[in-house]
Amino acid sequence: MAKNQSRTPGRDVRGGKGKGGRPQAGRPSGPKGPRGEKGRAPRPLPGAARRGPQLRDRSDLIEGRRAVEEALACGMPLRSALVQERSGERDQALERIAARLDEAGVPVERVPRARLDVLSSHGAHQGVVVRTRPFAYAELSDVIAAAGEGDALVVLLDHVTDQGNFGAIVRTAEVVGAAGVIVAKARAASVGVGAYKTSAGAVMHLPIAQVPNLARAIEELQRAGFWACAATEHAEQDVWHAPLGGRLALVMGSEGEGISRLVAEKCDFSCRLPQRGRVESLNVAQATTVLCYEWLRRVECGEGPDA
Repeated sequence: MAKNQSRTPGRDVRGGKGKGGRPQAGRPSGPKGPRGEKGRAPRPLPGAARRGPQLRDRSDLIEGRRAVEEALACGMPLRSALVQERSGERDQALERIAARLDEAGVPVERVPRARLDVLSSHGAHQGVVVRTRPFAYAELSDVIAAAGEGDALVVLLDHVTDQGNFGAIVRTAEVVGAAGVIVAKARAASVGVGAYKTSAGAVMHLPIAQVPNLARAIEELQRAGFWACAATEHAEQDVWHAPLGGRLALVMGSEGEGISRLVAEKCDFSCRLPQRGRVESLNVAQATTVLCYEWLRRVECGEGPDA
């Protein structure tokens, strides 16, 4: 297939459907009763008394200095901020962030580090946590529109559940210039505090679509001229010989089960990463990075998808 050429219905220049292998997808009571060990009511999360009911879903929280700075830079609407109170020598970098939040009209509350630790997903809040509105997901049509007509990459995640892996994948996809990332609505990681942190704010710069059915999403991408590749260690052809250029929908499997049978059957071909070591494989975020950069290498070198 020539570079930038759309897929032709009925034409299988990639070795058939999936050849090369397919993968097989109440409040606890303390020792002295429900009011806690010392008979006191549990302490509410920060701001609960002033800003509504106790927070249960933390998907509207962003932690970490870089992620907060990205949120400010792109104009994300922030509701409030918790900044670690001063102790000893003042942290100038943290004070600059607090000043920027204040200048942006975001209410800033100084709190002890322990209160930030409670909200942190990985204990890496770096002294600042902000609350924003729940993440606004894109539609699949938005991702396809962002892809334009030429070479384009879309990454689909088949029920990746770890927010750290999810955020790292979004970061890679944004860096290589992907058109978007597509995830399942159920049984999959969503954009929350962990994804904001590990993506270094990339979730704010890349369309991320939630879909009810990944197999149908692949079909829609194929109608838009994409070839779908299932990344699986069971494939016969390796990444160096797979047709990864052009318009590519790269499908990555979950951490434990890989790509489901139904999703794999919708893909046009599969590929694997070669390895010489004894460890079973890379994790999904690392593998995605390798494959995304191989796509970018071919696009930058002007190699067509069949190169």
